[in-house]
Amino acid sequence: MTFQTNPELRLAREFVEFTNRNVFLTGKAGTGKTTFLHNLQKELPKRMVVVAPTGVAAINAGGVTIHSFFQLPFGPILPGSTGGSGQEARHPHRYSRQKIDILRTLDLLIIDEVSMVRADLLDGIDEVLRRFRKSNKPFGGVQLLMIGDLQQLAPVVKEDEWQLLRPHYQSAFFFGSHALQKTDYVSIELKHIFRQQDEQFIELLNKIRDNRLDTRGLNLLNKCHRPEVLKGNLEGYITLTTHNYQSRRINNARLEALAGNPRKFPAIVEGNFPESNFPTDYELVLKTGAQVMFVKNDSSPDKLYYNGKIGKVTGFSKETIFVKCPDDPEAIAVKPDSWDNTKYKIDEETREIREEVEGTFTQYPLKTAWAITIHKSQGLTFEKAIIDANAAFAHGQVYVALSRCKTLEGLVLTNPLDVRALKTDPEVKNFIRNVEENPADDDALEQSKRNYRFSLLKEMFDFTSLERQLSYTLRAVYENKSSVEKELHVELGKMKTLVTSELKPVAEKFIAQVERIINEKGNKGNESLLQDRLKKACAWFYQQTGKGLANPFEKFTIETDNKAVRKTLNQAFERLRDEIMVRRYTFDGCRDGFAVKKYLEAKAKGLLENGKIPKSSAAKQKSVSASVAHPELYARLKSWRDEQADESNRPVYMILQVKSMRHIADTLPASLKALKKIHGFGKSKLEQYGREVLDIVLDYCKEKNLALPGDEKEIYEIPPPPPKKEKVDTKQVTFNLFKKGKNIDEIAKERQLTRGTIYNHISHFVRKGEVNVFQFVSSEKVKAVEAWLKENHADTLTRIKQHFGDEVSWDELRLIINHVAFTRNEDVLKPVNR
Repeated sequence: MTFQTNPELRLAREFVEFTNRNVFLTGKAGTGKTTFLHNLQKELPKRMVVVAPTGVAAINAGGVTIHSFFQLPFGPILPGSTGGSGQEARHPHRYSRQKIDILRTLDLLIIDEVSMVRADLLDGIDEVLRRFRKSNKPFGGVQLLMIGDLQQLAPVVKEDEWQLLRPHYQSAFFFGSHALQKTDYVSIELKHIFRQQDEQFIELLNKIRDNRLDTRGLNLLNKCHRPEVLKGNLEGYITLTTHNYQSRRINNARLEALAGNPRKFPAIVEGNFPESNFPTDYELVLKTGAQVMFVKNDSSPDKLYYNGKIGKVTGFSKETIFVKCPDDPEAIAVKPDSWDNTKYKIDEETREIREEVEGTFTQYPLKTAWAITIHKSQGLTFEKAIIDANAAFAHGQVYVALSRCKTLEGLVLTNPLDVRALKTDPEVKNFIRNVEENPADDDALEQSKRNYRFSLLKEMFDFTSLERQLSYTLRAVYENKSSVEKELHVELGKMKTLVTSELKPVAEKFIAQVERIINEKGNKGNESLLQDRLKKACAWFYQQTGKGLANPFEKFTIETDNKAVRKTLNQAFERLRDEIMVRRYTFDGCRDGFAVKKYLEAKAKGLLENGKIPKSSAAKQKSVSASVAHPELYARLKSWRDEQADESNRPVYMILQVKSMRHIADTLPASLKALKKIHGFGKSKLEQYGREVLDIVLDYCKEKNLALPGDEKEIYEIPPPPPKKEKVDTKQVTFNLFKKGKNIDEIAKERQLTRGTIYNHISHFVRKGEVNVFQFVSSEKVKAVEAWLKENHADTLTRIKQHFGDEVSWDELRLIINHVAFTRNEDVLKPVNR
């Protein structure tokens, strides 16, 4: 397969490598989509990850499953939902730092077998990428390569799931994704078929694929219904079934019918390799004479077998199974082979995205093959196949089954084909028609290359996001200035001024020059001029960002005992660090000339670099605040505090808060009396740590020849606590005013309390019999409530109020209830409000 024999492959390769356009690569069965994918994995310079909708598809593609990589749920993902189907449910597990770094630095996401991916799952991927890349662009700006044939297997959507998704999606297929519809993706169809060489058979398959099978084609296909073959010797034939139980039943029956004892070969599973991903049976059961299929390509230089090749077991030795295939002169000696279950990681040295083997499955690359499901046959090629096409239950199944065969001669139908078995989804038909009518071409490719290159240049010289992050960080620091360094917001302000007033205006003028140079026609020296300008610009910006941004940032320290503030500031400073480092690395990487590959590599390294500009973390800062009057004393206090915290296994802020240490380092309290005035020093802390802290201050003052205020005899005297104020009985205060002849309104005004509160106070003394209820409530109302209470049981005041309505007010009712309680000498209500 070369670009000369398949020009669409060249177009697809260049769109993927040299542009940022999303690509849907499709093509009929046998057009080389899988081979194209494997070549990309070996050769493409972009940072990529390969995912697939099922475990087996992921193993075959050399990648991982979508759900495991993005940690998405298996149920419907509703757009914009929260709670059970939203953010909390979608991300039940925390993403590791390694996973987050991969997501942040990803250039290309390859989705194999995309025909089986639901629209909501693709939108779930979009959500994760935007979340961790902090970008509002679809898929966080990551390029997608979607590989698949929509005329083959469709996504699985249960009826109850579709009922949930229907209000949000016009189609369950991947092209119904809201995120994908926001992108200007290109569709490329591979047209050269490698599997079938028979033009008549290729034309027949195309008619089935496009739902235009005519009478002539149907008659030709139904000639493949050959009862005599089905009744005769079926050696070398494989039956394609619609369900697993059918293929298992056929294989088990044929194996049992063979003479001899079965041989069992258990697999060896090491590490993490889920059972759902097993490429063949965990326990392989075979006999001499068993028909088998290879389930992997031969990795040796001899290339004796391929995935889907059929043969017969001719014998066994200690570690070898011998398989004779029809076209081979000799039996193949088959040894155990291994499959890897991989995960992606960042290489510590190169900072590239690498595959890491998480587990291995070792087994003979064989399985009994008198029958296999249509689903598992996808991607395989058979010389001879038996198909019950009328049993197909899903869109595309007939086409998948028929297209596994290399020739019409090798195809046998169990029954004549009923045209109703050719299920074609009208949504798919319309989408494919659109793909065919709007093919990508070289003009679109060249324009996309230019646009991509210029977009990266604009990105490199765009200081908007850095300016925005500086504003956010400055605001976060200013809002919490009492908890952080006094000078921190001043230094951040200088950085903000540099970016806004100097770097950003220069960059905007420069990128306008770049655009003019790129768009200038007829000048062959444009590229040389452009590169010369870029070299000088990168060198200048590298110097300026180092002097004005990176160097000051390295000196920042954040010390705070407030966990919420610490979290906010750490996040803000981490994002600011990323913005600065990306610019430093990209300007440095392009000082000798700009190239797409160099820029992408430098950008990724900038995002992953943690060394030159450290994260601002209160737990890791060892430097001392330079904004206090006596930083050396501050350092001693901090060292003592940390030791005390370690010994007592307590948080540092419970020993001595940052604000307290700063206050001490500024004011030099030289006695326990003075220390008591320091923020955070109450009686308990003064008794527990006062003398030790005071000794540190006094030692420092003596070393520095600082005068000590006051009498030294009073230094260690703990000041007496202030006299306790006698607790005031607020009800009694109200009662005293009432006894002086003041009414409810006068008392409420004098005490600045509500009338309801004053009534509550008075009702308390009604309950004690010290206030007569009739001073406030008429005897008629009191008698009415008493009469009702004799006939009815009430456990809440509300129930009584519901009966009397506006006839008796809430305040009056409380007074009456407490009066009745006094006369009966028992509580009328359980929760009496006194």
